[in-house]
Amino acid sequence: MTCNQLRRALRYLPLVSPALFLAFGPSTRIAAEENEHAHHASPPALVQAVRDATSQYIDVNNATAAGYGPFLGCVSGPDHGAMGIHYVNGPLVGDGEIDASHPEALIYEPRNGQLRLVGVEFIVDAATWLSNHPAPPVLEGQTFLLVTSPNRYNLPPFFELHVWAWRDNPQGSFVDWNNKVSCDGQ
Repeated sequence: MTCNQLRRALRYLPLVSPALFLAFGPSTRIAAEENEHAHHASPPALVQAVRDATSQYIDVNNATAAGYGPFLGCVSGPDHGAMGIHYVNGPLVGDGEIDASHPEALIYEPRNGQLRLVGVEFIVDAATWLSNHPAPPVLEGQTFLLVTSPNRYNLPPFFELHVWAWRDNPQGSFVDWNNKVSCDGQ
């Protein structure tokens, strides 16, 4: 399959995904993550790798010194939960690479006048990625989601993966929205 064929096929992903979900029900990956969180087992390898790589960014001043900056304010869910404030590193977003030790965005929750690191987001421009790879990115077994355009961020299409390394997410470590994160404290 060529990159152009893949791009055309990916345009229909938002239409096909709900039909597949209805036909086959929740994936075993989701069920496995829910079970893992229910028993508080050791975190998935990617969560631990992210913790190890980002512990120096618990202090947001270290993040800004490393080239991360706030982007779009605090992001709340359309009907539940939130993501928080994304501190994005532009050169990492633009490099077209995915590296577990260098997330493109750090996510902070505003609380009591402070910013608390709650997770990260790996981001890559879809056109850049697909010009060099035949399929969406995968990191430690986690397939990135495609965000099409137009979108609420006014960005071109991109692939993304959230990792809730510093705040437990009852829906799973790699789900976009976290019901335990709020923008109310800003």
